[in-house]
Amino acid sequence: MTKLKFFILGLILILLTSSCKTIKQKSDAIVKKENEKLSKFIGKLSNELEKNLGKPDESFKNEKGNFIFVYNSKKYGIPCERRFEINSTNIVVGFVSNGCF
Repeated sequence: MTKLKFFILGLILILLTSSCKTIKQKSDAIVKKENEKLSKFIGKLSNELEKNLGKPDESFKNEKGNFIFVYNSKKYGIPCERRFEINSTNIVVGFVSNGCF
């Protein structure tokens, strides 16, 4: 009877471990896809960014004097924020994405 308990416990542990790996792999794939999508705007004019994503929800100058465009949205109740850095010649030079999938 104890062998059966150890077998069932081992089986449960294996299932839990493998499901955690699957979730991590899926989330890594989503993050990679998001980064690929947003990196297409690097080196482009800011009006190209606005054509695709619309007007930013917020915009301000950072300490370097570059503009930051902030786009906020929600998916399944989870907030998503995308920030793009625009230099003085209106070229997108960087981005950060938080909570987006």
